[in-house]
Amino acid sequence: MATAPAGGIGVAVVVPCYRVTRHVLEVLARIGPEVDRIYCVDDACPDGSGDHVEAGTRDPRVRVLRHASNQGVGGATLTGYRQAIADGARVIVKLDGDGQMDPALLPAFVAPILAGEADYAKGNRFWDLGQVHAMPLARRVGNLGLSFLAKASTGYWDIFDPTNGYTAVHAGLAARLPLERISRRYFFESDLLFHLNLHRACVVDVPMAASYGSETSHLNAGRALLEFPLRHARNALRRIFYNYFFRDMSVGSIELLAALGLLGFGAVFGGLHWWDSARSGVATPVGTIMIATVAVISGLQFLLAFVSYDVSSVPRRAVHRALARTGGRDFGPETFRD
Repeated sequence: MATAPAGGIGVAVVVPCYRVTRHVLEVLARIGPEVDRIYCVDDACPDGSGDHVEAGTRDPRVRVLRHASNQGVGGATLTGYRQAIADGARVIVKLDGDGQMDPALLPAFVAPILAGEADYAKGNRFWDLGQVHAMPLARRVGNLGLSFLAKASTGYWDIFDPTNGYTAVHAGLAARLPLERISRRYFFESDLLFHLNLHRACVVDVPMAASYGSETSHLNAGRALLEFPLRHARNALRRIFYNYFFRDMSVGSIELLAALGLLGFGAVFGGLHWWDSARSGVATPVGTIMIATVAVISGLQFLLAFVSYDVSSVPRRAVHRALARTGGRDFGPETFRD
């Protein structure tokens, strides 16, 4: 591990604490010496997680932060981010306090960031198919569906398990993110990935085992099934507009416009003639049918070409090195370009 920068700390860990008193002390005890600071964020926990941590550990690295009202796992993590950034941390790791995440894996999350190979590392419980069976079936199916939606909304087509909360981020990049606009609740991880893509951050998956014990999930599955797809759709539209029309114009922009134009024309032209034919009882001319068919097929081809372009545009270079070169000053989107 790299040493801490002058006037700051090296690796900081943020542990959101809400109803985790059964596991959190064991988790803290297993965090290795490579970590310089540990922030336990008591998210207005009714079980008094903050007091429990302060009474149960003498680790000088541990600092308890408290919320007056519950802000969700995202809000607790962002509070830890802000404090770690203020204290001069270099890398910030988010580790849940419920015992599902093995602290021994922490060096694997930090290593690609310290090596300048990535800006953000996240866990992937689907890497080893032999261990996926440890994940409850409902979570397995839900993660598979949400993973595809997250790929489209975040632009990171080469990662999986987007709701995985075991993460690490370079503090210099985290300081540039609009933390006040990132979702505070269970959409936090996916929304953070969306904002990372807007900054052209390089994201990598870290293989990890799926571990489930006696802990209780506070996520409302029914609400997530309704809320998450809508949020992903909104972020996908925002990302495409910003990356392909506001910040830049590329071949992908032309392909998308052609796809929308042809598909729209084919659907409207074909639909109107079908409706007119159904009302009049007169068969639609073959030429008219072919015009609509060719337009739709061509539109689908342009749409697939756009998706292919988007997949090839996944950020591959760590941008925190560009931040270091500019001394943290403001700079334009071209700095992030691969």
